[in-house]
Amino acid sequence: MLKSALRRKLAIFRIMFRRIFLTGIFFWGGCYLFAQSDRLGSWSSVNTRVGIVKNWEVFNELQLRSQSFYSDFFYYEVKGGVAYKLNKNFQFLVGTGKYITHSIAEDGSFNKPVTSDETRLWQQLTMNHYLERIKFEHRYRVEQRWISTGYQNRFRYRLNVFVPLNKPSIEKGTVYFSAFNEIFLTNKADYFSRNRAFGGVGYQFNKMLGILPGYVYQFDFDNKNDTGHGKHFFQLNFLINIDDIEETARGIPSIMD
Repeated sequence: MLKSALRRKLAIFRIMFRRIFLTGIFFWGGCYLFAQSDRLGSWSSVNTRVGIVKNWEVFNELQLRSQSFYSDFFYYEVKGGVAYKLNKNFQFLVGTGKYITHSIAEDGSFNKPVTSDETRLWQQLTMNHYLERIKFEHRYRVEQRWISTGYQNRFRYRLNVFVPLNKPSIEKGTVYFSAFNEIFLTNKADYFSRNRAFGGVGYQFNKMLGILPGYVYQFDFDNKNDTGHGKHFFQLNFLINIDDIEETARGIPSIMD
């Protein structure tokens, strides 16, 4: 009986290992192929949440983007704020941040003039619901933006999906799939401003630390010329959750941006 059970566990382990290995090969192979093109940039972020008292937490995010694959950096941001979790399905958040964009260069990092110096304030509602092991996250955000060209309002909606691959929920040792699509609207014609899509495979090391690499495509609409342009990024996210208050693994934070 014990030998039979052990053989079954080893067989399941081998199957899961092959799936994870093949997923990694295809994912990193795709990133390598994109990296040979000038179209792929890099997008790195460190997301940190710290629980302070029951239902309350503070957060911080540091972010860095480059025009090429980890070279020719042109953008960075620092933001933070406070969040209140009504329950596992509803969370309210207020944040602020600084966002700096340099002229895009192909011959170095931050060696061109600043084109946008932005200070931002935003309010956010996040709602979650679940279908078996799948988590759906709906995020609604209202932004007040003070940028180099003046003041602007913006409205964002993001639908994010999380699917644990080797465990029923996202906990220590879980490999999971995450994908989202987000639309950006303004209060001025032509209203549509941007669309951002992401897909990646993450790993949860423990309750405090996770990593989520993936692919991002961002399309920006040019209201002046009725045109737009897109940009491909390899994105690497580090997710840190420091909270002494016991909670389910479903509460692990997603990407803040």
